[in-house]
Amino acid sequence: MQYLLMLYANETGWSNLTKAQQEQGMAAYTAYTEALKKAGVWKGSNRLQPINSATTVRVADGKSQVLDGPYIETKEQIGGYYLIDVPDLDSAISWAARCPSASHGVVEVRPVWAMQASSAAPAS
Repeated sequence: MQYLLMLYANETGWSNLTKAQQEQGMAAYTAYTEALKKAGVWKGSNRLQPINSATTVRVADGKSQVLDGPYIETKEQIGGYYLIDVPDLDSAISWAARCPSASHGVVEVRPVWAMQASSAAPAS
């Protein structure tokens, strides 16, 4: 089953680190990514641009509303993600706990809703 690991942290924290700390952080993420790949569970990952580059789109009364920036203010922002394919939630949680983000932010684990090309959106 596929799970999305969403990495949340205070994005201003990175700029407060020394160059050596940033290099150490990047090495930790590189090692984590390699471990996921070696285990055969890695499906994809990426880092996101800062929150101030976000654009929020909403449709209200049939009209699009486009806002610069995030819709809500939070202390932690999503800074990246990993898409993994593991047998169950326990395995996904185990991988999330090993992610460097878990030590300075949070990792949200969410199962991916597998949709077939011909299926409609789930009913709420």
